[in-house]
Amino acid sequence: MTARPPSPMSRQPVEESAAGEPVVAAKVDRSRCVGAGFCVATAPEDFELDDDGRSRPLRTEAPGSAAEGLVEAADLCPVEAITVFHARTGHRLAP
Repeated sequence: MTARPPSPMSRQPVEESAAGEPVVAAKVDRSRCVGAGFCVATAPEDFELDDDGRSRPLRTEAPGSAAEGLVEAADLCPVEAITVFHARTGHRLAP
């Protein structure tokens, strides 16, 4: 299966919070995850495969500077198990 093209949202920068608060959040639907590992290869500071071989986020909220890696990981997930969204507004960034 080939990866989808990058999400149009991935090209839009996510601004940092003035207070340094996390502004990006990621969730993994573990019932959909097949353990392909693209997320870990793309954003190892944000994802890991646990003992059952499924992805889990290492942090559920991150600074805006992490948005690009999180969005890329979501875009590469072959089963769209990763959702990335703006932590304060809930605006979906990927997939």
